[in-house]
Amino acid sequence: MGASQVWRLNRMRILITGGGTGGHVYPALAVAAALNDEKVPSSLLYVGTSSGIEADLVERHNIPFVPIKAGALRGRSPLRFLINLGEMAWGIIQSFFILRRFRPQAILATGGYVCAPVVFAGWLRRIPILIYLPDVEPGWAIRFLAVFATKVAVTSGKSKAFLPSHKVVKTGYPVRPAFAKLDKRTAKASLQLDPHLKTLLIYGGSLGARSINMAVSKILPQLLDLCQIIHLSGGRDEAWLQELRAKLPEGQSQRYKLYAYLHDEFPPALAAADLAISRAGAAIMGEFPAVGLPSIIIPYPYAGAHQRHNAQFMVERGAAIELEDSGLDALLPTIQRLLNDEGFLAEMSENARSLARPDAAEKIAALLREIYKGKANESQPEFSCAN
Repeated sequence: MGASQVWRLNRMRILITGGGTGGHVYPALAVAAALNDEKVPSSLLYVGTSSGIEADLVERHNIPFVPIKAGALRGRSPLRFLINLGEMAWGIIQSFFILRRFRPQAILATGGYVCAPVVFAGWLRRIPILIYLPDVEPGWAIRFLAVFATKVAVTSGKSKAFLPSHKVVKTGYPVRPAFAKLDKRTAKASLQLDPHLKTLLIYGGSLGARSINMAVSKILPQLLDLCQIIHLSGGRDEAWLQELRAKLPEGQSQRYKLYAYLHDEFPPALAAADLAISRAGAAIMGEFPAVGLPSIIIPYPYAGAHQRHNAQFMVERGAAIELEDSGLDALLPTIQRLLNDEGFLAEMSENARSLARPDAAEKIAALLREIYKGKANESQPEFSCAN
């Protein structure tokens, strides 16, 4: 048997699913990178929805992608519920066909509605399932799907209170390899930022944050007298913020870097920043600590309790300050106080960095190897997305 044949026989086949927001997709991509960094790279397939952020992000990382149907099963009108129920049922059928053809030896699910049909179909086919929970508190989908999981990897040990404790393994938050290669000077240069100015990152999550954008727009001139800004606005608000930028004096407009969203440039944006204003999505649990980024966290008030728990986790460890969405009048004085107190900001940065777990992706990859129970040595045909 030739070397290439041995390589094919020993490849582990992993199906990855997760979507809806960057907080569900980026951890999956970090684990995918760890799996592909092994001596014998894994054969990967990503299952998501065609309408979610995952379709674009996965394509950028050259991982085979197959879309299925999925939808929320609560909080909607009766008609919408019935439509989504039908889509979920069709998604389960689609998942069965995908699993039968790809024949994965393990499934990694990182959250979002798309996980439900894949995990349920995988459980019926007795495929080992690893769920990764990026937030402290799981949403309804992860709580339900944990019943079918072999193991549940978590960022924080506090998550045990919400999940079957015998399945929980604390791994930390997996971040992409790009975070390991960054320093502030290089990051600022890559984004054409002034190396001598403090940098404020405004980030409302992968979908943007209207109330934060509105609050920042009202204090923008005062902020630009104090620092330069990287503002990730989301697509909905970019146009009117660009109009606002055009009305600024030239010196201030040059300090204001406005983007709807950043992909490959997102890790440098975090590394370049001295302080972040952010929602309390999962990124604050892993990507902010990876670069030691202190933050002012504003939990989204309509996202259930999970953003509140994430914010509390960071605040209790001295890595962040929390503001209410209804109390954004305090935003300007809070930013001014932090940027003018270098000692306190440095302390917050060290506290954030202490939460980083740079080996988390490798730990989750190792868990996947552990749960597939030796099935990787079975010879299986290669899967083609074109068929």
